[in-house]
Amino acid sequence: MQAETEHKVTAIRSSIALLRQHIGWDESVARLSELEREAEDQALWDNPERAQTVMREKNRLDRLIGGIREMEVTLDDAIELITLGEEEGDESIVLEAESSLTELEAVAARRQIESLLSGEADGNDCFVEINAGAGGTEAQDWAEMLQRMYARWGEHRGYKIEYIEESPGEEAGIKSVTMRFTGDSAYGWLKTESGVHRLVRISPYDSSARRHTSFASVWIYPVVDDAIEVDIEEKDLRIDTYRASGAGGQHVNRTDSAIRITHIPTNIVVQCQNDRSQHRNRATAMNMLKARLYELELQRREAEASATAAGKADIGWGNQIRSYVLHPYQMVKDLRTQVEKGNAQGVLDGDLDAFIEAGLAMKVGQQ
Repeated sequence: MQAETEHKVTAIRSSIALLRQHIGWDESVARLSELEREAEDQALWDNPERAQTVMREKNRLDRLIGGIREMEVTLDDAIELITLGEEEGDESIVLEAESSLTELEAVAARRQIESLLSGEADGNDCFVEINAGAGGTEAQDWAEMLQRMYARWGEHRGYKIEYIEESPGEEAGIKSVTMRFTGDSAYGWLKTESGVHRLVRISPYDSSARRHTSFASVWIYPVVDDAIEVDIEEKDLRIDTYRASGAGGQHVNRTDSAIRITHIPTNIVVQCQNDRSQHRNRATAMNMLKARLYELELQRREAEASATAAGKADIGWGNQIRSYVLHPYQMVKDLRTQVEKGNAQGVLDGDLDAFIEAGLAMKVGQQ
């Protein structure tokens, strides 16, 4: 076996060992057996909430344990093929096995990134809120481009996406949108995307074809489940009803039942207009408010934990995090991790994984 191949095998084995250690292999295997037995008990399904909790934990452990076992089998098969190819002098078998190792090395690296999703709310669903910055039509069009980018990314990962609120721009684009991403570790994956996103391009709305810079903010916060308690006092709330302002398209219902809730102590504002029932819109808006207040608490804890970290002044929620340049050249650059991609259109079509993974690795490094 060549030295380069041996190095890959060693790296993959090291990754597998770290993954086993991270999930607590023996304990996780035993826990999965318990959950499988519980899932087979018909009495479980008499309690839908308990059943949902059990199945979510079971599916998560099944995916983690199954993924590690699959990697181990793939590694053993590749090593066996290389040995066979070298013994028989068949270069094609060796090349095929080495190609399999290269793919497995990438998978192992990705699984290690996934193992970073161990924060308090990382396994939760999340809300994605996008707001256009100053600049009128330009910024509103940019906000809609970001909405499409995150929707494409979510669809590719198999997430369910629900539009909670959407306010259209005056001429084009959107002033704001709130989406709910439902799926495995949605908040964990997207949490580092919060911040200001900057676009540089030739404006399609400028008859002089001048270059414009536009800004939009993205805010990610976790959906709060019943296991997390957030106390909200009624006296701290201002609740307004209004007519949905959408054009009646696929995301917005024209109703008189839209709800806006302002949390007076923090000045946090949430709104929901996706249902014709004022009662259901109010319930959704309250869940969003709980999520925002919970996210605020997570930020406070993180700020305290990193208070002594070097370079803390450069780490801030809501700071500009990424630049998207479409003219005079194409490039997307993350200003925190320095990750760059020349295929700006690919990124705007949802190819965000490199930025998200680097952001997660940086966040864990800071902590």
